Amino acid sequence: MPDLNKIKQLIFSKKIIFQIVFWIVILLYYISTKWPLEKNKVFLFEKMFLLVAVQILLTYFVVRFIIPNLLSGKKKLKHINAFVFLIYAAYVMYTAFRCYYLLPKYPEVFRFRPPLIFQERTTNVFAFLNNIPSLIFPTVIVIIINYYRQQKEILSLQEQKKSSELEALKNQLNPHFLFNTLNNLYALSLKKSDKSPEVIERLSNILDYILYQCKDKYVHIKGEVMLLENYISLEKLRYGNRLDIIFSHTIEENVKIAPLLLLTFTENAFKHGVEEEIHTANIKIELKTTEKEIYFTIENTIPKHLSIDDTKIEREPIGLKNIEKQLNLLYEPNNYMLDFNQKNNVFGVLLKLKSK
Repeated sequence: MPDLNKIKQLIFSKKIIFQIVFWIVILLYYISTKWPLEKNKVFLFEKMFLLVAVQILLTYFVVRFIIPNLLSGKKKLKHINAFVFLIYAAYVMYTAFRCYYLLPKYPEVFRFRPPLIFQERTTNVFAFLNNIPSLIFPTVIVIIINYYRQQKEILSLQEQKKSSELEALKNQLNPHFLFNTLNNLYALSLKKSDKSPEVIERLSNILDYILYQCKDKYVHIKGEVMLLENYISLEKLRYGNRLDIIFSHTIEENVKIAPLLLLTFTENAFKHGVEEEIHTANIKIELKTTEKEIYFTIENTIPKHLSIDDTKIEREPIGLKNIEKQLNLLYEPNNYMLDFNQKNNVFGVLLKLKSK
């Protein structure tokens, strides 16, 4: 027994309904254009119905077989010839309908018209060429509609892929940051430090921002500034006199930026500039915004006991690789500039973004 539900779903699917409506519109269009000129309306309907039936067959074969093979790039000449043959076959079929069905059924309609002889019509090149536009008219429309749909689907898939990649990048950032911060809290709790409540408050603010305010593609930069201030405060509590940090920011416009971008650079500076430093580590962060641009620089000293080669090896952090991927996903190549530089014992990052 056939599955009736599946049959109903197939019949009433949007694709099938669209195709039925499309061909009904084509049929009505043909009838309407000839309606004032043709006295016998029944003949007109049958003639146009047969024409549309032939066009449906032609369109199906072209869209189903010819176009995919042409797009594959293999044996193009062969498939172009097949396309021309299909048009000719459709012309022959429609001519046969007219000669062997319509002519005997409606002789009075053809009485004052040029002779309709099958062999003459099907071997007349000029007659065939004149009929090509009317035969392929719906086929061209269907090809255009299919192309538009495919492009729309491609864009949708690309957007989904981009969103998935961004989520993956964020998921890599958040656990890394949380792990570092919890380590800080754990170290202070072992010392029974009075600073523990402040750390908990700062951490709570950070988690609240990351979990509930970073869901949008772009966020107000003031939120990012508060995030950095909380993060820096936590790190100051951890490193104490071992850290000398300056964070200056001039926010002229509350522009928008992709979330967590600046945090990654800051985390990287602490990881590679402070953790392994025996003496005092220096970090300098500067953030400026205008209505059109975001300018961010961060510099950190490199521990002197590390050689240049060691430093270069260490300068392959996952965070910075992720940030480059994220910039490519969120900003067009011409909408940002990212530059890394290393002079003597200072590593620097320059980031320029066009404001959102």
